[in-house]
Amino acid sequence: MKDFIVIKIGGNTIEQLTAEFYQQLHLWLKEGKKILLVHGGGSTISKLSLQLKLPVRKINGIRISDKQTLDLTRMVLLGKTQTQLLQGLSAHSLPAIGLNAADDNLLVGDFLDKQTYGYVGKIKAVNKNLLEKLLTTHIGVIAPLALTPSKQWLNVNADTAAADIASQLNATALYLMTDVPGVLNNGKIVPKLSLETAHNLRNKKIITNGMQPKITAAFQAFQTGVEHVSITNKLTTTGTLIIQEGENENETYFSDI
Repeated sequence: MKDFIVIKIGGNTIEQLTAEFYQQLHLWLKEGKKILLVHGGGSTISKLSLQLKLPVRKINGIRISDKQTLDLTRMVLLGKTQTQLLQGLSAHSLPAIGLNAADDNLLVGDFLDKQTYGYVGKIKAVNKNLLEKLLTTHIGVIAPLALTPSKQWLNVNADTAAADIASQLNATALYLMTDVPGVLNNGKIVPKLSLETAHNLRNKKIITNGMQPKITAAFQAFQTGVEHVSITNKLTTTGTLIIQEGENENETYFSDI
């Protein structure tokens, strides 16, 4: 969609959103942009899992989800983090609507690898017509959950979900917001990141754990046509910008979307 912006917000990041974040959303709305926020909630899910004596296991940043973990994930995402984000938007006079996969087949998914990850999915289809209609007047706030055609709920990594949605909607921009200012190398922001450099940083164990699905999602979106993809902690700074091979990776970059 033209002028469509997808923003992924981690669970920890929701509690750290500043007035600057909400001001940028106001500005984009005035410019006629359509905005969809994809929210996580991983830290709360892990905390409650430990309290309930459920296993907390991840492979390359992807949470292994049995049925109990899936139920807990749905409860946290739809009952806590989504409402928390909606309250913040409302408090800053931003029109917003909470969404999930069950809304008119909004997000249709399939198992990622049931034997390895359990009830973890990937998004296969998005109800574009519904989003086009709703986002004309509201900021969408959606949980990273999908439903299979047989109506089985699936947990989807929030970074992956945001990238899948941005790709399928031909979004103009994807922001993967996190609690660090970008990809860090020896404490310094990597301003531009090509696929080759990302592989090198992985091999050197500089890109690890939770950053891995962000990097994978970022390149997936970029390679499928999303023009502006960045990993950042602020909408007003680019952080780490995803680029083509051969571009100057040492140059600081900022672009108005």
